[in-house]
Amino acid sequence: MLFDTHAHYDDERFDEDREALLNAMPEKGVGLIVNPGCDLASSRTAVDMAQKYDFLYAAVGIHPENCGDFAPAMMDGLRALAKAPKVVAIGEIGLDYYWAENPPRELQQEVLRRQLALAQELHLPVIIHDRDAHADTLSIVREFPQVTGVFHCFAGSVEMAQALIKMGWMLSFNGAATFKNAKKAPEVIAAVPLEKLMIETDAPYLTPVPHRGERNDSSYVRFVAEKIAEIKGISAEEVEKATWENGKAFFGI
Repeated sequence: MLFDTHAHYDDERFDEDREALLNAMPEKGVGLIVNPGCDLASSRTAVDMAQKYDFLYAAVGIHPENCGDFAPAMMDGLRALAKAPKVVAIGEIGLDYYWAENPPRELQQEVLRRQLALAQELHLPVIIHDRDAHADTLSIVREFPQVTGVFHCFAGSVEMAQALIKMGWMLSFNGAATFKNAKKAPEVIAAVPLEKLMIETDAPYLTPVPHRGERNDSSYVRFVAEKIAEIKGISAEEVEKATWENGKAFFGI
């Protein structure tokens, strides 16, 4: 079975067929999914959805793109949600310097630190979003040596990957690794031990080849497993088994 460790089923692009799509996942070989929130509302939705499906788990957090209205009192809401059944991580949290219209970097950094502190308090792993902010993200997570997590959709260098692994962190890859212009991801996948890798879709985004341009869903995570297998010169079944066990151990499932 496949474990999609990062998919956003609260997204409006699933409104028309969400229930049918999720009900079909076990038949398509997908046995586990983690749905991370991006703000308080979507985190609450993720928690509610996890109660409806045995194979669906939730993470709760405030995404860097969604922290513009952050108020310290929001941490109480996150703390309460994080204690709900089937919440397995704080996330999706991090830094995103790609879009000029994103909240100020200083605010993103403050919100990230607060959520890392919450993860430390609750003994939960974190799911990190890092876009064009490698140095600052790595520096801030180093401030919390008791917290470990996963860099989802990892886009850093081999050197950064090796530094994270030494700190006990995991790396996750999605459909972007299958794109023809992908360079760093294949290099990192080749260099990193299989036991430190997880797979994801980030559905409905970043749909892998050969379905690029379509709406993504968890059934397409197998193409990521196949790409990792190709890069490492092993079978897709080996990648499927390893990433299943890696994900279960990481999220404590």
